[in-house]
Amino acid sequence: RPTRGTIEIGGWNISRIRQRDIPLLRRQIGVVFQDFKLLPSRTVFENIAFALQVAGAPPAHIRRVVPQLLEIVTLEDKAHKYPVQLSGGEQQRVVIARALVHRPKIIVADEPTGNLDAINTDEVIEILKRINRFGTTVLLVTHNRDIVNRLGKRVIVLEDGEVISDVKHGKYRL
Repeated sequence: RPTRGTIEIGGWNISRIRQRDIPLLRRQIGVVFQDFKLLPSRTVFENIAFALQVAGAPPAHIRRVVPQLLEIVTLEDKAHKYPVQLSGGEQQRVVIARALVHRPKIIVADEPTGNLDAINTDEVIEILKRINRFGTTVLLVTHNRDIVNRLGKRVIVLEDGEVISDVKHGKYRL
């Protein structure tokens, strides 16, 4: 909850949300973690399906949606691989697919390229740009100057929890 002011996401006032409505709000927000958080004993398909199973999705829906998500992140041929069999970039793309399972309004990508090489960084950024073009808001948290400057998108700078800068077509600055 905010210490002051209000935070609204998709019509939900975070300060006033009822406990029972939090799961509904969470489905509107997909999270992409820097450290993947994939289940090592499950295949790529199963890692993505797990988010749907927990929400009670029927098996037929899961069998239809997971291949579509794998196509979005260009991993159709990796569905039956385990995380240990994937590169870091491929693992991050699985995380992105998993974040998309509920068709969220917002994707929060927390340093999604922090552990990736330049080629995989470019692939992940291109996928996030494509997701944004399809209408999903992507909140990209990064310290990578090149990414920020190349995207030329809105840049909000926080310092000690306070917004110190908000520029529509921003660049990285110190």
